[in-house]
This record gives sequence, structure tokens and C-alpha cells, in this order.
Amino acid sequence: MKKAVLIALGVLLTVAGVVWALQGLGYVGGSSMTGKSFWAIVGPLVAALGVSLLYVTLRGPQQRR
Repeated sequence: MKKAVLIALGVLLTVAGVVWALQGLGYVGGSSMTGKSFWAIVGPLVAALGVSLLYVTLRGPQQRR
């Protein structure tokens, strides 16, 4: 259950970050976030956080020797 929640959160963060970055860069219009450099910076950071969370969650526990 915990793993499923972390995967869902990672996907959500990744998608939100990509959308925010695209809005900040002006590729997605119709929002007050369009064309704002703040979202062009924050978006990739949030997306990277989401990808990192997915990587750590899906990698699983490491084996110790």
C-alpha cells in the first residue's frame, strides 16, 4: 500500500512539474502562470523531485553483503 501511494505521488509530482515548466516557458497558455519565469524554474525542480521519488520507490531495498 505504501509503495503504491509513493508511486502515485511521484507520478503526480512529475506531471505537475512538466505542466508548470511548459506553462512557464509559454508553450501551454490559458493560465496566469503562462510566461512567468518562476514556473519555468520551479516546474523542472518539482518534476525532478517526482522522478527521484519514483526511482527510489521502484528501485526497492538494496541487498547488503
